[in-house]
Amino acid sequence: MEKSERQSLYAEVTARVVAELEEGRLPWVQPWDAAACPCAMPANAVTGRRYSGINVLILWAAVIEGRYASQRWLTYRQAQAAGGNVRKGERGTTVCYADRFTPRDEQEKAIDEDREARTIAFLKRFTVFNIDQCEGLPQAMATTPEVRPEAEMMPVVRSLIEASGADFRIGGGEAYYSPGGDYVAVPPQAAFGEPINWYRTALHELGHWTGHSTRLDRDQRGRFGSVDYAREELVAEMASAFACASLAIRPTVRHADYIASWLKVLRDDDHAIFRAASAASKAADYLLAFAPEGEA
Repeated sequence: MEKSERQSLYAEVTARVVAELEEGRLPWVQPWDAAACPCAMPANAVTGRRYSGINVLILWAAVIEGRYASQRWLTYRQAQAAGGNVRKGERGTTVCYADRFTPRDEQEKAIDEDREARTIAFLKRFTVFNIDQCEGLPQAMATTPEVRPEAEMMPVVRSLIEASGADFRIGGGEAYYSPGGDYVAVPPQAAFGEPINWYRTALHELGHWTGHSTRLDRDQRGRFGSVDYAREELVAEMASAFACASLAIRPTVRHADYIASWLKVLRDDDHAIFRAASAASKAADYLLAFAPEGEA
């Protein structure tokens, strides 16, 4: 993708997220109609691979806007290869793939100059369609998988917390992660109106916990009210949302009062939401690795 196209994509996606935040809606916690579409991570209908990073926000928004009953997606060619096709007149959703590569001549120069080769970032966009926009797909692909009730996932989160080995302290009246002490503190369940909210809160604070220097090593030095603090809070918010959805728990918001800070971060840097979503995916994956096998 040419540089101008990349900048356009960054700007388009950021503008979309900013518009949602300005309306008081968070793209990672918009409620699904559970009767119409299960709460889940968007995934490729053919490979089963879950989408990550900014694509999660893009596809969740598309599900809500299109009122689709599925969180599964595929390309035009994949639909054809599966024996079906995209219905005439349907509009696809643009997602992107970001990575870095090392040009061949740079590799050669690096060897000659005895140094590390420099990598170049690239961003590629492609179009996907929800399976609700297709016809003729195999029955197994078109059937929406059954999702377990949230109540059944609570023991799974408990197991995840225990398996993580995190210093997880229950008590007090505030939920927080202490970077200096490297521990998570969460009030007792009785302090929460609904039991599921205790688990959502636990996953949020564990999202912060993943950023410690001995784990994913994110910058957590920002003081309350600073831009760096807002960035880390944004990562933890989305990490919790991604982990919740992976466990069939509807995401919620921990700190809606940070919206003004997040808006400033996004308006000042149209790459910020991409970086935050990428970091959030890594954090969620780190946590989900501790879930019992086959549960996440």
